[in-house]
Amino acid sequence: MRWTVFTLICCSWTAHGLIRIPLRQMLSVRTQLRASNRLEDFMRDHQPDVFNRRYAQCYPPGIPSLRLGKSSERLYNFMDAQYYGLISLGTPKQNFTVVFDTGSSDLWVPSSYCVSEACAMHRKFKAFESSTFIHDGRMFGIHYGKGHMLGIMGREVLKIGPLTVKNQEFGESVYEPGFVFVMAKFDGVLGLGYPSLAEELGTPVFDSIMNQKSVDQPIFSFYLSKSKMPRDPEGELLLGGIDEALYSGPINWNPVTLKSYWQIKMSSIKVQGALTFCPRGCQAIIDTGTSLIIGPNRDILALQQLIGATPTSIGEYLIDCARISSLPQVTITLNGVEYVLTAESYVKRELMGDHEICFSGFQGEDLYSSTDPLWILGDVFLSDYYSIYDRGQDRVGFAKARHTRYATLEAEMDR
Repeated sequence: MRWTVFTLICCSWTAHGLIRIPLRQMLSVRTQLRASNRLEDFMRDHQPDVFNRRYAQCYPPGIPSLRLGKSSERLYNFMDAQYYGLISLGTPKQNFTVVFDTGSSDLWVPSSYCVSEACAMHRKFKAFESSTFIHDGRMFGIHYGKGHMLGIMGREVLKIGPLTVKNQEFGESVYEPGFVFVMAKFDGVLGLGYPSLAEELGTPVFDSIMNQKSVDQPIFSFYLSKSKMPRDPEGELLLGGIDEALYSGPINWNPVTLKSYWQIKMSSIKVQGALTFCPRGCQAIIDTGTSLIIGPNRDILALQQLIGATPTSIGEYLIDCARISSLPQVTITLNGVEYVLTAESYVKRELMGDHEICFSGFQGEDLYSSTDPLWILGDVFLSDYYSIYDRGQDRVGFAKARHTRYATLEAEMDR
């Protein structure tokens, strides 16, 4: 399985307010730990309160947090983040790799004053080298299970490809606890959720882009490639519009039900058209920051049994790679449209030495929701379907991703 983990080609094309940001794939932290035979120890030391609690309230309402006026914090699931891209901050510019994350709303990168081991492994922002840096003075803190991320806030010139965002609020982390940040190949996170999701770090980046009228339309879209061809792009974030060459068929739109995450109504999930989960409807968070599909523990357990997945001692599920072609389809229904995932989509193949091991792309977690049961549709779903996020009409669109586009273009050029 081919994964490229570091260098990034800068933005390739801009026209009519469209900003293309190439995305690169990386090994998730979970995969790196698994490959080094450290996952079991890590999960034992950190369960149950570290990962996949990003969307739950980590503490009951009323418990003081690190920031005034905020009673609870969210937990970021960096263990399965897979796609990242390039930004720069400051004058002259300082480059950083970030996860473009629809499941959060803040921008942060490591500070040159950071004292954690994780910061030594990543690029650090040097405020004293930038002529455009404005010190904010406020502190921010985010709970991460076994500890807190701590940082200070500032304002700076942000560049995303050729696009310039002036006076953008962002966080400089000065303390990053935990081993996950050491293993992560990205430096920071650029959140693309709604302002209400922000941990009070100021105006989210895409809101700044809209306010400064830097794009023609208040829309951004993601293409997450499945290609194994070395010259094919691994993914793309398009700010300001949609690329019709990257999908086929109609776009099916879903209204946002809660303006924080990109949260929509999910009608049902079926396995081989038979057993139905959430028959009375659920809520689904559309999240580019995690690779998995996550649902309530009880439903996921039944689903794992239906696809023949075997549990391990650390909560992961193995699948016999030889049986993939015979496994059932999983169908997700959104706003009356069925989205079919084959086993090739929901089974994650990984090489461990000379052996191929297959893991289920589904994971159980009982996430807090005041209404319907809550699911998360991550890259297992989003790599099959081109996704469009429309802030103008508060809706999310999906269309079948066209993964043969680049191979077809190359073949035509060789004729």
